[in-house]
Amino acid sequence: MSLTPVLLGLGSNIERETHLRAGLDALAGLLTDMRCSPVFESEPVGIKSGPFFNLVVSGNSALPLGELDRRLKFIEADNGRYAPDRKGLPLDIDVLMFGDLVGNFDGLILPRAEILKNAFVLWPLSLLVPDVLHPEQQRSFGQLWQEAEIAQKLWPAAFCWRAQQLTPQALLDTCTRVG
Repeated sequence: MSLTPVLLGLGSNIERETHLRAGLDALAGLLTDMRCSPVFESEPVGIKSGPFFNLVVSGNSALPLGELDRRLKFIEADNGRYAPDRKGLPLDIDVLMFGDLVGNFDGLILPRAEILKNAFVLWPLSLLVPDVLHPEQQRSFGQLWQEAEIAQKLWPAAFCWRAQQLTPQALLDTCTRVG
């Protein structure tokens, strides 16, 4: 069975801790070697809402891309994403990269454009997988973050999952709002 490295972006602005923990628990059953970035709080982009919590997850998947994306939609649905009366965004999980695929795969465009547009995606990527290359830019996420000029406000947020602090205290102590 071959495994494909994947990068996923997670976000929530409703019952943020509850939904992100539920999403991470579900992903732990889908991915091997799963690792989580620090969690960041950010102002909303593209919608009017309260602040978001965002993070990035890396891991390996035995599932083909289409099946992985389908299962991510089920995890979102289990957390109220598609409820007709929902307020805000309980849980959003996006495939950012699937191996080194580039292109349109049944409407899923990879690598996801938000990587280069949103600080709440690029900063966590630069911390979690700083040496991984963006397949189109051919520069590492660490380098892309250093060169980024993204006008968004975000800051590290304390967040615990499975008794592990995802955001290191040093990051919480040294960083203020960026943007």
